[in-house]
Amino acid sequence: MIKVTRLNGKEFVINTEIIEFIESTPDTVITTTTGKKVIVKEDVDEVINRVIDFKRRVLEIQ
Repeated sequence: MIKVTRLNGKEFVINTEIIEFIESTPDTVITTTTGKKVIVKEDVDEVINRVIDFKRRVLEIQ
C-alpha cells in the first residue's frame, strides 16, 4: 500500500495490487482494476517510484 494525496490535500492509502493504469491528463489519474478513478497530486513518476519502493520493502521482509 502506498500513500498518495487527493487534490484537496487529503492523504489516503491505495493498494498497489489494484492499480491498473496511471495517466497524466495533465492531472495524475489512478485507475483501479475495479474501474474506480482517483486524481492525485503526485506525478506519474512519483506514484511509480512509491510502488517500486513498496514492492522492494515487501520483498526484503520475505
